[in-house]
Amino acid sequence: MTNDRCTVAVVGLGYIGLPTAAIIARSGCEVTGVDTSETVVETINRGDIHIEEVDLDGLVQAVVSRGTLKASTQMPEADVYVIAVPTPFKRDSAHEPDTAYVMAAADAIAPVLKPGALVIVESTCPVGTTDAVRDRLAEKRSDLAMPGIASATPDIAIAYCPERVLPGRILEELVHNDRSVGGITPRCARKALAFYKRFVRGECVTTEARAAEMTKLVENAFRDVNIAFANELSMIADRQGLDVWEVIRLANRHPRVNILQPGPGVGGHCIAVDPWFIVHGAPEDSRVIRTAREVNDAKMHHVLEQATALIEESPEAQVACLGLAFKANIDDFRESPARFIAARLARKFGERINIVEPYAKELPVEFGDTGASLVDIDTALETCGILIVLVDHDLFRSIPAEERRAAMVYDTRGIWQTPG
Repeated sequence: MTNDRCTVAVVGLGYIGLPTAAIIARSGCEVTGVDTSETVVETINRGDIHIEEVDLDGLVQAVVSRGTLKASTQMPEADVYVIAVPTPFKRDSAHEPDTAYVMAAADAIAPVLKPGALVIVESTCPVGTTDAVRDRLAEKRSDLAMPGIASATPDIAIAYCPERVLPGRILEELVHNDRSVGGITPRCARKALAFYKRFVRGECVTTEARAAEMTKLVENAFRDVNIAFANELSMIADRQGLDVWEVIRLANRHPRVNILQPGPGVGGHCIAVDPWFIVHGAPEDSRVIRTAREVNDAKMHHVLEQATALIEESPEAQVACLGLAFKANIDDFRESPARFIAARLARKFGERINIVEPYAKELPVEFGDTGASLVDIDTALETCGILIVLVDHDLFRSIPAEERRAAMVYDTRGIWQTPG
């Protein structure tokens, strides 16, 4: 890898991998995005995108046209490999992390790995995964000296550097946010640091790989714990007949109190998943983190209970569930509490349920035989006597009071609350 030319393979072209590949390509590197989906590969090679993210379409079109980004189902020989594949839970497990996709990426990289290459894991992982990637590569390529286990100077470098981005602002934050660059050895960290400085303007802080892995998990667990406090307050307030939005608003006037806003639960592939990786690694010691996860999952069932009671009180009314995404203004439905709640309401109340989701062209598969309909917001406002706000999309925030005055409203996001 030299300062004027660098070939990069980004493995996994999803919500993080594709923006990362495009940003690296914009910096002047020759990037090949690798994905198992031929449809994704064909889409990107046309200069199009398969996910929704602000300004990503224009950037991908530009770097594909310039020739600095292409996609393939085959792993190329490269100077740098960036692994950005999913790390879900194992099927039928109690929140046990599944690193099979990461290991499969390592297996695919191994045959084309050359001396001097740099392998970076960006996928959110349990502590120790980067070491496991090193061990897998060592098993597959006994001809290469691996960092941390070779007595001689290692032939390759291996590091861990997690993303730290907000959907809807991914391109901006990939460039401007600070990064934790964890190397298996200090030498690995320095090599990874030099790579990230090509396109990251935020500060890149070097550490060891295990610390960087834990840092990523801690960041999302911190958010989860704080959201759980707000969600627990909201459930207590409901039982006691209090307006939680007013209570939080008043409490936050204290100079050292900053309570977050409650919602219908916690979703996405980060905050709703990553804390369990900590719990799995230290089950006896992670009591607060486990409880926060349980509280946020319980909030989904609480909202479902409240919404069901409201719908049963008005058996003739049509119902509009506003939103399926896990957060506002994105098309990502992974681990979404809104999707969970709406699907169960559809299963119970069938054709009475109408779904408004501006980022969906069709309903997810679990709605298929329920009789629920995907409608636009105008239809919902004209025909539905019950409005259940599950996502705080800007479209929903913009609805004036007079257009919803005739409906019964269950606002789980507080977007239509009037400040006191």
